[in-house]
Order: sequence, then structure tokens, then C-alpha cells
Amino acid sequence: MNNLPISIKENPQSRYGVLTEYLEQDAAYWKENDLWDIKDSIFIGKSIYGTRHIDFSEFTNEQIKNEVKYFVISAFKEERISLSTLANLSQRMLKLGGFISRDYKKAVSLGELGDKEKFVTKLIFYLRGSGIKEKQTIEIYRSTVFCIIEFITDFYDEREETQKDIWELKRIPGARVSVTQQNKGNRLDFGRFPEFYRELLKRYFRTFITKRSSSHCTNVFHAIEMFLRVFYEMGYADGFLKALTRSDIEKYLYEISNRFKDRNVTYYNKFISYPRTFLEYIQMAEYKEAPQKEAAFLIFEDDLPKRERDKDRLRRIKFIPEPVMEQLDNSIMELDRPECIPLYTLLRETGWRGADILNLRYDSCLEKIWDAKEKGYTDWLCGEITKTGIAVLKVPLREAVGRMLEALIEECRMKSTPQNNPEKYLFVNHTGRRKGEVLTKAFLLGSVKRLIKEKDIRGGDGERYRFKMHGLRHTRAKEYVEQGIGISIIQELLGHQSLQMTIHYAMVSENLIYEKWKQTESLNIFKLSNKKQEDSKKESPLEDVEKIHYEHIKRSLDAVRVPFGVCFKATKLSCRQQTSHCLQCGGFCSTSENLSEYEEEISRVKEQIEVSRIHNREDWVKKNQEYLQALEKTKKEIETNGIVHKNGSSREESR
Repeated sequence: MNNLPISIKENPQSRYGVLTEYLEQDAAYWKENDLWDIKDSIFIGKSIYGTRHIDFSEFTNEQIKNEVKYFVISAFKEERISLSTLANLSQRMLKLGGFISRDYKKAVSLGELGDKEKFVTKLIFYLRGSGIKEKQTIEIYRSTVFCIIEFITDFYDEREETQKDIWELKRIPGARVSVTQQNKGNRLDFGRFPEFYRELLKRYFRTFITKRSSSHCTNVFHAIEMFLRVFYEMGYADGFLKALTRSDIEKYLYEISNRFKDRNVTYYNKFISYPRTFLEYIQMAEYKEAPQKEAAFLIFEDDLPKRERDKDRLRRIKFIPEPVMEQLDNSIMELDRPECIPLYTLLRETGWRGADILNLRYDSCLEKIWDAKEKGYTDWLCGEITKTGIAVLKVPLREAVGRMLEALIEECRMKSTPQNNPEKYLFVNHTGRRKGEVLTKAFLLGSVKRLIKEKDIRGGDGERYRFKMHGLRHTRAKEYVEQGIGISIIQELLGHQSLQMTIHYAMVSENLIYEKWKQTESLNIFKLSNKKQEDSKKESPLEDVEKIHYEHIKRSLDAVRVPFGVCFKATKLSCRQQTSHCLQCGGFCSTSENLSEYEEEISRVKEQIEVSRIHNREDWVKKNQEYLQALEKTKKEIETNGIVHKNGSSREESR
């Protein structure tokens, strides 16, 4: 059988002529036969689940019959449908053919049936009248018919994608559709908009369809759709935008606040902010349908719901608890989908987003880079970070993970062909109806959830743990911080666009904060007399060191190393001596006998700087570094001259 279908998009002859030419392949078997025998060697060569024939004899209209045949054989050859789906099509073709021949005798083509919803509704009545009443079976018919009609309609429509009423985003050159969204059939259906505003909306979306991500475009689409729908539901007529007043917007805001009162503020916000941007743009671009009143006087800044504060967002960042993470790491080789094991491993190792790992290409995702310290080549993962626009991000891998990736690349290279993996994805379906498409995040998520259920992995609340893939990213960021990696390096490893985003992720655990706090006890910060506490009639606010709450010190006080201790003055108070002490005094004298004391003090100050960095307190770091510089300068002077005594010479001369 000829498995290389004729190109249907570039042939200059009529579209129906292209279709019939396709059916004339294999000695015109597909065109001349209305009863396809799937046991025939030209087809499959064996029956499927007891099904032997696909029967098109009920179609009396020759063109519609050929259109349906073309859908079936092209989907089969290009592996868009499975063998089981093919077997089920036989009975559906008979019913569909009988229905069209009875109720649509004058129809010329499936692309000209008119209202698809009305067509399908009438089909359902026909099916029920013929004895098919099971809801699941009717839904299968519905989805099949929609699929066939949309396929044929698109086949005949040769217009540029943005001229159509339905935009398939992945067909628009330059549209930013992430690899994980390509499987979802991302589309913008402008048929959902009132016909009066349809062309206006198409023009508006063309301005940013290639500049913003597909998910952003979809969010804007739904927000503007809601904006228009609410006004039409309130009784407004075509052309209402031009005469919009503040009073009209107030009605809209009231309606929206009631509809989404139970949703979070971020979700609610877009139904106000996106329409506001839309109105502002069509005014500036002088669309004839634009409001006459300036958009800034229609939707005020104060109308936008206040978004969450950074600290509130920070509380929502979910790290996977250490006991859960340990159980997952120990059990991950038991995932019921073997292809998920390397996928999970790379997510766990790097902290990258799921979309970025799934976007890896087998011919470019692994690079050997020379390491001067190790005196050898090390493995680095290389990939594109689509969300932040980083063309190539490289992160090092442990040796074992590098070996795993090498084996996976080799296996993928052997299985891949230009037909089943034209984009050279690393995690891809090589066969089946999703041939050439990457694995989905839902595929991995389902496998991990089944593992959690099997192993009965529970969280701190005693309930079975609810795993979220992005939790691996949050957890990895926290681990980087706790390992002492600088925040700017973590930004690079995670592929963040801004340092602020990294700071949101990069929290250290309470355990580590308390551990570092406990280390300060060895500095003898507080010296309290038990006797005085016993004799005191008033209870002391500092009963013992264990009751000093480290959070209070972390937020409200300084933590600056001084000779013989640490200065914990209130941050609001100033002190000239805090970072200079006697080192800047004219009467200060120090000799080489004090060098060992300088070395000890320098070591203690460096420890204090490290503690300050872990607490993300740059003010502490700065003050301790000032003191450190003064110590090192004085020590160097002693090593050079043997003594430091600023006023020594002048005093000798005055005698």
C-alpha cells in the first residue's frame, strides 16, 4: 500500500479534485469500492474485534460519500486513528449515511451543511428513533460527526488561518504554542462572538497573536467573550460599544462581581483588565466601532481587583514535604509507565518546568563540557525555556543522570523517523493516533498519582498526598538554597527572567533557619543570671535562651558581629561604633601579638555573614562586611609594620 499521501495543501487543482485523486491511489480501490474489506491485503489484512467491513453504501450523494471515505482512509494512513476506532467506524458510517440520505437530500458537501449543532441535534433524534438510546454511544456519534465535518470544512477552506472564523493556533506561523499545548487543539473560535463584532475581534487578535503565548491569547479571548456576552444578556444591541458610558460599565462590574464572587482575585481580575486594554487599543487604533468616551473614563484603575501581595503569593508556593519527597524518590522506579521514569528524573534533577523538559530534542539536549577542576568532561542538559524566551539554557547533571539521558537519546534516535518524529522530540509517541506528539504532563501526573495510591504515601495531615508536578520545581529551588548556592546562580539554573521570581521560590525550610539560629548560642549572645531572675519579683521577659524567638530577631533586630559578641540593637537605631569599634579610634594600638585574635574574629564575622545570607538579610551582610573589611585592613597593616597606633608618632614628638 502507498503510505505517502498526496499533499493536499499545495496541489493547484480544485479541492474536490485533490480529494478524488487521493482516493484513486492503490488502483482506485478506495474510490470504486463502497464496501472496504479490512481482511484484504491492500488494507489491514485481518479483522479487528470481529469487524470485517466498513460500509459506505448508505451514502447516496457521491461527493459526500467520497468526503467521508477521504476522512477515514487519510486518518488511517496517517495514524490519526487507532485500529479499534477504525473497527467502530463501520456501524457509524451506515447510520450517518442513512441519516444524510434521508434528511439532507439536497446537500452537496459536508462543508455546506450549515449549522453544525442543528445537524448533530437532528442526527441524535434519528439515532434514537432507530433504537440507539445509550448516552455513551450517542456521544461517540456526536464526537465522530463533529470531527468529520470540521476536517472536511477545513480541507475546502484555503484561506489564510487568521481569515477564518476558527483559528488553529499551531497553524499560524509564529504563534507561540508550547509543546504541551499542541496536543490540546488550541483554537480561537470567533463564531462564539456576535457576528457584528467578529471581524473587529479578528483584527484585534492579529496584533498580538504571534507576540504573546497561546495561553495568554486564550485568556484574553475568553475575557472579551464574557465582556460582550454580559452586555448582550443585559439587552444591549449591536453597536453598543460606541455609545458606552460609565453607567454601563458599572452595570457590567456589578454583574461580573456576582458571577465570580467565589473565584480568586486573579481569575476575577482578567474580566476587567483585558476588556479595559481592548477598549484602550481600539480607541488608539481608531477602530470605527470604538467607544466615543475615553476608555480611562469608562473603566477606572480602582475597578481592577487588587492582586495578591508578594508575601501572600509566597505562602501559596507548595514544597513537597521531605518525608513525601523521600518516599517518592525511593519508589519512582516502580512507576507503571516506564517512559515516565526518565521524565520524572529530569524534572526532579533540574527543577525545570514540565513544558521545558517535554520540549527537549534528542539531537541537542545533552552536551559534554570540559571541567578544569574535575579534569574531565561533564554532562549538561540543554534546552529552550519557552516561557521566559531563553533560547538555550544549560544545567549540569549528575553522572548517573547523564548516563540515563545518553541511553534515552540513543533509544529515541533508533525509533525516530521523519514521519513519526519530525521535530526530534525526546519524549514522543512514536506510534498510534498521537504519533509525532510529545507525552503529556497528565500522562506523568496520572502515573505518579497511581504510585502514591499504591504505596499509600500520605502528607502531614494524614491524607493521601496530592501530588502537583510544579511542586518538584519549588522543592528543587529550596534545595538549591539550603545547599548554599547563591540566589543569582539559582536564577540561572531555573531559567527565571527576574531575580524577584527566584526569591519567591527560593525559601529555606524552617528546620534550617532554626538550625542556623541554634548555632548562634555558641556565641554566648545572652548572659542571664539565674539568681537575679529568682530574686526578681517581676517575671523577666527573657526567662531563658530557649524562649528567645528567632523570628523576632530575624525581622526586628540587627545581627552584627562585634568584639566578644553580636550586636542585636533595634534596626531603627543608629550606632557609629557598630561596624568600626576601636579600629578607627586615634588611641587604638595593636601589635603582632594580637594577630591570632584577628584571625579568630575574622572567622567569626564570616560565619555571621553566612548566617545573614541564609536569612536573606542584605543589611546584616553589608554591615558585617564593613566590619570584616576594617579587620582585614588592620590585620594587613600589622603584618606589614608590626604595629598599628594612629597617634603614636605625634605623641612621641610632643614630649
